[in-house]
Amino acid sequence: MQIHVVKSKIHRVKVTGADLNYIGSITIDEDLMEAANITEGEKVQIVNNNNGERLETYVIPGPRNSGEITLNGAAARKVAKGDILIIIAYGIMEMEEAKNFKPSLVFPDEETNLLK
Repeated sequence: MQIHVVKSKIHRVKVTGADLNYIGSITIDEDLMEAANITEGEKVQIVNNNNGERLETYVIPGPRNSGEITLNGAAARKVAKGDILIIIAYGIMEMEEAKNFKPSLVFPDEETNLLK
């Protein structure tokens, strides 16, 4: 049997922008993506700690060392600049593999979204 498990998590980042007129996705500082083992185009779940919203979208890279976290397209209606998010990516693996798997967890600076 295969199960979904947390593969990657960026914990408590601040929304820096919301662009309703973009075609969709979340833009994430490429340094954060790399640290969390998240790739361009990967599906992620977004959890908004401020309003309880949960949504899924895909990732596009933002400029390195920028701290950018921008929700694009319809997802922009689910956040406000300054909201605190948790970004989660899941993997599918066999139960035995999952028992020993260690996810990539990233805890950036909550004010700047930069790696500590």
